[in-house]
Formats: sequence, structure tokens, C-alpha cells
Amino acid sequence: MGSQFVGRFVGANSRERDRAVLAAVVFAVMFSQLLLYPGIATLVEALGADAASSPFAATALDASMWFLVAEFAAYVAFVGVWGAVSDVFGRRTPLIVAGSLAGACGYAALAAVPAIGSIPFEGVLLVRVFQGAMTIGAFSLTITMLMDLEGGHGRNMGAAGIAIGLGAALGAPVGGQLTEIDPLAPLVVAAGLLVCVGLAVSFVGDRAPGSRRSARALLDGIRKRPSLSIPYAFGFVDRMTAGFFALVGTLYFQETFGLEAGATGLLLACFFAPFALLQYPMGALSDRVGRAVPIVVGSLCYGVGILAVGAAPSVATAAIAMVAIGVLGALVSPTTMALVTDLAAENERGLAMAGFNLAGSLGFLGGFLVGATVAGNFGYDLAFLVVGGLEIAIALVAAPAFLRLSLDSSESVVDRSETG
Repeated sequence: MGSQFVGRFVGANSRERDRAVLAAVVFAVMFSQLLLYPGIATLVEALGADAASSPFAATALDASMWFLVAEFAAYVAFVGVWGAVSDVFGRRTPLIVAGSLAGACGYAALAAVPAIGSIPFEGVLLVRVFQGAMTIGAFSLTITMLMDLEGGHGRNMGAAGIAIGLGAALGAPVGGQLTEIDPLAPLVVAAGLLVCVGLAVSFVGDRAPGSRRSARALLDGIRKRPSLSIPYAFGFVDRMTAGFFALVGTLYFQETFGLEAGATGLLLACFFAPFALLQYPMGALSDRVGRAVPIVVGSLCYGVGILAVGAAPSVATAAIAMVAIGVLGALVSPTTMALVTDLAAENERGLAMAGFNLAGSLGFLGGFLVGATVAGNFGYDLAFLVVGGLEIAIALVAAPAFLRLSLDSSESVVDRSETG
């Protein structure tokens, strides 16, 4: 009896340590990505963006857009490849190490472009695609390793969520300060961080199911789980709202309330601070109460909150609404990722999480495109109505599906047995 207790205690400590390390890795990858955003226009200029030599650099905005799109396109194209390969071979750690070190080489190669001086901007974009293709492997498979941990899917995905939120919240301001020192400094720091990622993850136990599967069997298994479309749909819409606020929300606050960049950042922080800090406790809450209530009710309220932000008559009321949707976003985000873990078979988690990240990347791009298009053609009021309405609609459509799944009680029992 005593040896069994000691074994459980040691196992729990090992699990907590690995969860912390993996969350730190997710944070580092997200943080390194966001370092580049504040000084993007200055960065592409330093990398040789020139309207006279490249159609992709007609303006600073065009060059910046294509530099960001190149990375997101690589995410979309390669995230499924990484997930499938990890499931086929039953290993995650060596792939994360390879992806992070190759991604570091990509960042370092970009930083070296001005010293080389003869690479056209199209070549820079190809290096960016390579860097993105490698980085998404490290990011997605680290979250998959969190899925493989015991101790509660909500807790594990809450750890991933808080890492993503803090990386996004801290990466941009730090990147802005680095850009003031040197436009290439964010690239150098990002390369160093990914080297650290490769070293750190090598000390975490690889808990992926060891059995190998053919690619055909893997795809057949995923196709037989149409219920995964539920968290994918929520992930798409949730990331769409994030992309919407990152672009349209920023412009809306500045034009409507006459805010400067600093005040706009503080207003956005009203969302990002609770969104980042509450992910872990909210994920743990979903282990206790199930997934349906946090996702469906949370999404309904989240959509209403977006509408409230668009209707806020003052900065103070807008800030209160932003805090509210930050809390609701923290409730929905880790619970949705935990639902992916609930639904996917153990030896299909890599591809299942890759699908979720693919939906999220497309949603983020959709937030840029849909939000900017609607706001530009029909005004901010309709843009908020469309994005908030989509969040409400997906919750209403998905509610009957949750009832059919009958997932909540069974998963709670499983999680309690794992932690007990």
C-alpha cells in the first residue's frame, strides 16, 4: 500500500513537471512568433522589400502582409503533416526537437539576409515559408504531448491555453522594444528561443502511444470521428474573433474613441490579461462540470459580449466589456481543446490536434479578411454584428450535438479516475 502511494506521488510530480515544461515550450514558440509583429514594416524593409524589384513589396503594407501570410500558409500546409507523421511513428519528442531547431535555422537565416545582400524578396518569403513549416511542427506537437499527459484533459489544455495567451500578450510589447534596438533583433531572439525549446523538450518523457499505424489507417480513424468537427468549428470561430480584434478592433478603438497606440494597447490588455491568466483554472473547471456548459453557454455569452463591445458608448464601458469577453474566452478556449482530446483516440491525437490548429489558423486569417472587408464596406457596427453573431450561431447549432454526444459524465469519471 505504501509503495503504491509513493508511486502515485512520484508519478504526479513527474506529470506536473512535464506539464510545466511543455507549457513553457508552447509559450516560447508563441512568444517568438509575436516578437516580429510590432516592427514588421521596419523588418521587411531591412530584409530588402523593394517596390522596384518585387511585386510582393509594392508598398510597406503589401510587403508586411505577404511576410505574415507566408508563415500562416506554411502553418496551414504542414500542420497536418507533422501530426500525421507523429501518429504514424508513435513518437513526438524527436519531431519537436527537429522542428524547433530547423525553425531556429529559419529565423537565423532571415536575420542573415541583410549581411548576404543578394537575396530577392521572393527568396525571403521562401525562407519564411520554411521557418513557418518547421515552427508549426514544434508548436502543434507540443500541445499534442500535453494531450498525452494524464491528470485531466482540461488541466492540460488549460496549461496550453495560458501559455498561448501569455505568449501573445507579452511577445508583441517585448518585440517592439527589441525593434527599437535593431530591426533584426526579434529574429535573433526568436532563433535563440527555439534552440532552447529543442533542448527543453528533450528532457520530457514521450508518452505517445508506441504502436505504429499506417497513414491510411490513421486517416480512416479520423474520418470515423465526425464529432471532431464540433471543437474544430468552435476553434475556427474563436480564432476568427481573435483575428478580428487584432486588426479591426484596434482600428475601431482608435477611430471611435480617438485613442493613441498606448491607450489602445491597454484596452486590448483588458481582454488579453484575463484570457491568458484564467485558462488553467477554467480548463480544470471543465474537468469537473463537463465540456458542454462551458463551451455552449460560454460561447453564447462571448458572442453577446462582442456585440456589447461594438455598442459601448465610452472607453470605460468598452473596457468592462473587454474584460468580460476575456473571462469568457478563457472559459471556452481550453475547454474546446480538451474536447479534442476527449474525442480523439490515443493514437490519433497528433492528427486530431493538427486539425484543430488548422481550423484555428484559418479562423485567424478569416478574422482579418472578413472583419476588414465588412468594416471597410459597411462599417464597424455590421462587422461587430457579423463576428458576434457567428459566435452565437455556432453555439446554438452545436448545442443539440453536445446532447447527442453524452460526453460530459463519462469524461468526468475518466478524469477523476486518472487523478485519483
